[in-house]
Amino acid sequence: MLCLEIAWRFVIARKRPMILSLLGIVFGVSFFVITQAQTSGFEQFFIRTILGTNGAIRISDQFQDPLGTVQKSGKDGKVKFIFHSREDALYQEGVHQPDLVRVALMDYPEISGVSEIIEGTGILHTGSRKKTVQINGIRWVDHLQASDLNGQIIQGTIDQFASDQMGALLGSRIFSRLNIKVGDRIMLQGGTGTIHLRVCGVFETGVSQIDKNRIYLHMGNARSFLGHSAGGSIFQVALNKPELAPELSQQLQNVLNHRAVSWQEREKVWLDVFKALRVSSGITVSCILLLSGLGIFNVFAISVIEKTRDIAILRSIGFSQTDVSAIFLWQGAIILFAGILLGSFFAGLGTYLISIIPLRIRGIFSTDSFVVNWDLSHYLLASCIALIFVSVATWIPARRASRIEPAKIIRETI
Repeated sequence: MLCLEIAWRFVIARKRPMILSLLGIVFGVSFFVITQAQTSGFEQFFIRTILGTNGAIRISDQFQDPLGTVQKSGKDGKVKFIFHSREDALYQEGVHQPDLVRVALMDYPEISGVSEIIEGTGILHTGSRKKTVQINGIRWVDHLQASDLNGQIIQGTIDQFASDQMGALLGSRIFSRLNIKVGDRIMLQGGTGTIHLRVCGVFETGVSQIDKNRIYLHMGNARSFLGHSAGGSIFQVALNKPELAPELSQQLQNVLNHRAVSWQEREKVWLDVFKALRVSSGITVSCILLLSGLGIFNVFAISVIEKTRDIAILRSIGFSQTDVSAIFLWQGAIILFAGILLGSFFAGLGTYLISIIPLRIRGIFSTDSFVVNWDLSHYLLASCIALIFVSVATWIPARRASRIEPAKIIRETI
C-alpha cells in the first residue's frame, strides 16, 4: 500500500500531463464503444429483419445425388451421410410432399415455426395502373409463427386478412405505386386467369426488393391462381436459436433430400459488409488508444528522468527494484482505471444520445432512428485494448526506473 500511496502522490504532482493522458484513454474507450454499438446495432437489426421476413432456414427444391453419398463415422460412433456438392445434384422445383416434410420438421425441438409458402408471379391491375408482383400464398396462422408479419403491417390488420378469403396484403411500395386504399378492390391477372382481391393491409419490411414486389394471399387462392393443386411449395422455418441455422440446415438437407439454406448463407454478402465495417471502425478508433499509450509512455519516461534523485533516495532507504517498478506501474493503473470508468460512463451516455437521433433508412431494413446494440462485450474489449497499450507504455519506464543505481546518482548529485 505504501507503493500505491507514493504512486498517487507522483500522479497528483504532475496534474496537467496526467490529465491529458487520462483524457486520451477516456476518449479512446468511449469512441470505441460508441462505434461498435452503432455498427453491431445495425447488424443485429438487419439480422432481426431478415429472420422476421424470410426465416432462419428456407427449404425448397428436392434433389437427387447422382454420384451417391459418402458415409462417414464420427467420434461418437454415429454414422453421418454427407452429400456431394449441390452443384452435382439433380433438382426438382419445390417441395412435392409438403405434408410429410411438415411432419418431419415439427419433430425438431430447435424449430419454433414452420410456414409453407407457394410462390409465383402475377400482375396487379387497379383499372388505371398495373404492377408485376411476386405472390406468396400462405396459411396466415403458420406464417405468423415463422415470421414477423404481424409486426410489419403498417395499415390494416392481420385479422382483416384472416377474415377475408379473397384478401391480400401488399408491400408498402406496391401500395404507394398503385395509389390505392385499404379496402379497395383490385384484380390479379396471369396464371390461370383473373381473380378479384380486396386490399386488407399493407406491410413494410424495410427490404426494398420485398416491399416493392411481394404480396401475400391465402394459400388456396394462390394455388388456384397459379394452377398448383399440390406440391411446388417451399418452407420457411424459424428457430429458437437462429445461430444454429447452418448446422441444422445441413442436417435437414441430408435427411429431407431438399435444398436447405440458412440465413447466414443466404445473406453472406451483407453479413461480410457489416463485419468489415465493425473491424475497420474498431481498428481506426483503437488508434486513439495507441496514441494515448504513446503519450503515457512519454509522460512516464520524463517522470523517470525528473524523479531520478527521488528514486535513488527510495532505493537507499530500503525500497527494492520491484518496489520502485511497482510505484510506476501503480501510476499507470490509476490512470487506466480512471480512464476506463470515465470512458465507459461517457460511452453509455453517448450511445443513448445517438440512439435518439432521427434517421430514416429504407433499403435493407426499416428504421427511423440510429440503432445501437447495448453489449457488455464492447466495454470489455475497449478495456482490454486500453489495458494492453497502457501496460506496455508503463512497463518500459518502470523497468528503467527499477534499474537506477542509488549510489551512482547520489555521488553525482553531491
